[in-house]
Amino acid sequence: MDRELPRLRADAQDNRDRILVAARALSAENGLDVGMRAIARRDGVGPATLYRRFPTRHDSVREAFAEEMHECRQIVVDGVADDDPWRGFRTVVHRLLALTVRNRGFVDALTSAEPARDLLVGHRREPLGMLDGLVSRARAAGALRADFGRDDLVLILRAGRCLALAPEATRARDAARFARLAVDALRSPGPDREQPV
Repeated sequence: MDRELPRLRADAQDNRDRILVAARALSAENGLDVGMRAIARRDGVGPATLYRRFPTRHDSVREAFAEEMHECRQIVVDGVADDDPWRGFRTVVHRLLALTVRNRGFVDALTSAEPARDLLVGHRREPLGMLDGLVSRARAAGALRADFGRDDLVLILRAGRCLALAPEATRARDAARFARLAVDALRSPGPDREQPV
């Protein structure tokens, strides 16, 4: 049974919200290498307030990326629900790249292989399991390269992270183009189609 947490006072809730806005903004700009003091400076609260609300960096990152993790999970759920596994897979790649290009810190946390930086491991487990099922269906349908694995998607997301540095005016368009190129490279060869590199 879930215990309802006590409601924060209005000023405490305001401080918490400002901390999360600062953590999201700094991680979007700089990746995960943002210190707690930088977050406190950015939002104008004292370090004591920051540490009272979020005792560890892990706590602040998990809360800051809760919205993105929910969106990430929904992207995978939508892809899995598609009757056409190749279309579902393409949609997942396109939408994940669009999501991750908006926030360098989120893609760092989502794709981290370093135990010390693996801040979202518990939140990734379910979407990754669903994604594995979608990949299996797309391979079985002959649409997805037989040698594609989950690590290849992680590689694509990490490569797409660089797009967060593109000018904001072209970022979404660049992410869509990169997604099209990546998906094309992952398509299984057909009789009139050679295997991409």
